[in-house]
Amino acid sequence: VQLQASGGGLVQTGGSLRLSCAASGSVNVMGWYRQVPGNPRESVASISSGGDTFYADFVKGRFTISRDNAKNTMYLQMNSLKPEDTAVYYCNVDQIVGGRNIFYWGQGTQVTVSS
Repeated sequence: VQLQASGGGLVQTGGSLRLSCAASGSVNVMGWYRQVPGNPRESVASISSGGDTFYADFVKGRFTISRDNAKNTMYLQMNSLKPEDTAVYYCNVDQIVGGRNIFYWGQGTQVTVSS
């Protein structure tokens, strides 16, 4: 599976961005992670093929994850952005092959929130 992430950019505090991640094939769970240099990559949100969602506490009420299964595409609507949301955002998906979960990472997209 190949992943193409897009939608990052520079925005002011309180602004919004929408990230997209398109997969080249059908996948199971899709999720967003983020990483700041020097820190471990952390989970932001995820969504199952059935629409069940998970959000990290630090984005609850501000970010919304969604997906279009027909397009194998996931979205992350980010509102009320804060400078601490600045990071490289990565999409991650898993595919079940022969009863095993195979995980894939996208290339990352930079989100910068200015104060």
